[in-house]
Amino acid sequence: MSNHFTGLSLGPPLGDQRLDLCDLYAFAAPGDPSRTVLILNANPNADALHPDAVYRLNIDNDGDYLTDIAFSWVFSPPTATGAQTYSVFMATGTESRSPEAVGTRIVSDAAVSFGPRANVISSGDHKVAAGSRSDAFFFDFDGIKNLFDTSGNRNFTAPHLGERSPWTGVDSNSTANVFSMAVELPTAELAPKPELHIWGRCSVLRDGELIHADRAGHPSVSSFFNTDDTKEEYNAGEPVNDRARWTDQFVHLLGHTGGYTPEEAITALDEHGILPDVLHFDPAKPAAYPNGRTFTEDVIDIRVAFLTKNEAPPTGLTPHTDTLDRFPYLGDPHPAAAT
Repeated sequence: MSNHFTGLSLGPPLGDQRLDLCDLYAFAAPGDPSRTVLILNANPNADALHPDAVYRLNIDNDGDYLTDIAFSWVFSPPTATGAQTYSVFMATGTESRSPEAVGTRIVSDAAVSFGPRANVISSGDHKVAAGSRSDAFFFDFDGIKNLFDTSGNRNFTAPHLGERSPWTGVDSNSTANVFSMAVELPTAELAPKPELHIWGRCSVLRDGELIHADRAGHPSVSSFFNTDDTKEEYNAGEPVNDRARWTDQFVHLLGHTGGYTPEEAITALDEHGILPDVLHFDPAKPAAYPNGRTFTEDVIDIRVAFLTKNEAPPTGLTPHTDTLDRFPYLGDPHPAAAT
């Protein structure tokens, strides 16, 4: 849930947990470097997703930050027992830039898995899954609250760096579940040149049109760099416009969180590739954030160090051990949320 707290007052986007994009991952398939795995997680309640929403993985493969390939998930209304089905569409070229679920239907009315075993669908060279899984993201939420002042709708923008470490050593996510949408496919089909830019998007139907409710690129950027005044605009924005629209705000924030000069802040943002807010992945190189993202990187540690110019101590947490070496790679859901 590194992309959590992207709605107003540290809540979910548009006040609906189902619209909350939590994490984005990209890595080579274990044991087969010719295949790429993309995972978009949503809804920290790990129950049915919104039937009037489109959940999308956008991929830019030529460096212009415009979508060239899109995978769109759409979901049926849940039944009285909570069961739900989903379909997945793959679009390419200019068609992929439509907010609608368009393109070739590669999965049709498959069952969402809320129980202990994932329902893996094979469609040509693609593997696809959707449903409740164990959340791989690890973080010390009480430590975050010790470190940052979140009063006055300021989000995490006023760190308290004292002699005592803010971290409690407790992983707040050790038994958390999340709703996961995963796809694995031949890397050649993504045609990286050589790098892929990947971002998640959640749009929901309101008054007859799709409204962009949330987006996810870098872990813990949207939630840390925005306040209530900017969140909804940021969530609705497109990466191609990020540098022009958000550089000044991000530079201003880094001056407060880490004492960066404007020149230092711009250099740091460029070195880390923060804007545009997309996940960078060169499949020819080992996956480890910021080149893609796997389940083992302590992205909160990385982000807090960036914000504070390396003044904050490391969190000391370790990755979860229930991830799998087979698709869909996230562990089976914890029993508390399994049905």
